[in-house]
Amino acid sequence: MKLNAVTPKEGYTWIRQGIWLFKQNPLGFLMLVFIYVFTAQLAVIIPVIGVFAVLLLTPTLSVGFMTACRQAIQKERIGPMVYLIALQSGVLIRKRMLQLGLIYATLIVLMSFILSLLVDFEMLLPLMTGDKAMTPEALRQIYLILFFGGILYIPIAMVMWFSPILVAWADMSVAQALFSSCLAFWTNKAAFFFYISIWGAILIAMPLTIGMVFDALDFGQAASFIIAPISIAGLTVMHCSFYATWKACFGEEEIVL
Repeated sequence: MKLNAVTPKEGYTWIRQGIWLFKQNPLGFLMLVFIYVFTAQLAVIIPVIGVFAVLLLTPTLSVGFMTACRQAIQKERIGPMVYLIALQSGVLIRKRMLQLGLIYATLIVLMSFILSLLVDFEMLLPLMTGDKAMTPEALRQIYLILFFGGILYIPIAMVMWFSPILVAWADMSVAQALFSSCLAFWTNKAAFFFYISIWGAILIAMPLTIGMVFDALDFGQAASFIIAPISIAGLTVMHCSFYATWKACFGEEEIVL
C-alpha cells in the first residue's frame, strides 16, 4: 500500500470529485445517509447503550459507505445491506472492525468529557428542547462548542480517517491501520486543512448564518425548511468525497472529472 503526498489544492479537488461521485447515484447515497441519520436518532432514545452502539459501529458503517462509492463508480446497484459488508468479511476483519469501533467510542467519550469542562452545556439544554429563545450568550456557547470540539476532534480524525478502510481493504492490523491513517493525514495536512475548512463553511457557517438571518426577520421556523435539505445534501457529498481522499492518499486513480 503506497502512501501518496498531494498538494494543498487537492483539498478542493476532493470536494469536486465528491460531487462527481454523488451524481453517479444520488438516490442511493441519499438513502444511505438517511438510514444512518434515522438509526442515530433512534439510538439516542436508548440512554447510553444506543449512542455507544452507533459509535461502536461507525467504522463498520464507514467501510460500507466507501464500498458504495466503489459500486457507484462501477455502475453497480447500491443497497442498504452494503453497510454490513465489513462484518461479513470474515472473523478476523469483523474482530478488528469492532476493536476500531471500541477505540473510536472511547475517544469520543473522552472528547465529550473534556468538552464538558470547557463549555456550559446546561445553558444549551433549553435551546435543544425549544423552551428558550436564542440569546447572544447561548450563541457564544455554540461557537465555543464548535471551536473546541473541532480542535479536540482533529487527533481522532487523524487516526480514524483511513483506518477502517485499511483494515477492511488492505488487511492491516488495528495498530498498523491507526498509525498509517495518522501518517497519511499528517503527510497531507495542508490539503486536509483546506478540505475541512471548506466543509466547515458549508455545513456549519452557512446554516448558522441562514438561521441567524431568519431569526432576525422573525422567520425562525421557516429556516429549517432551507437548512435541512442543504445539510443533508452537503453531508452526503462530503461522505462521497471521503472516497476521493482515500484514492488520492493511498490508491490508484479511479475518479475522473
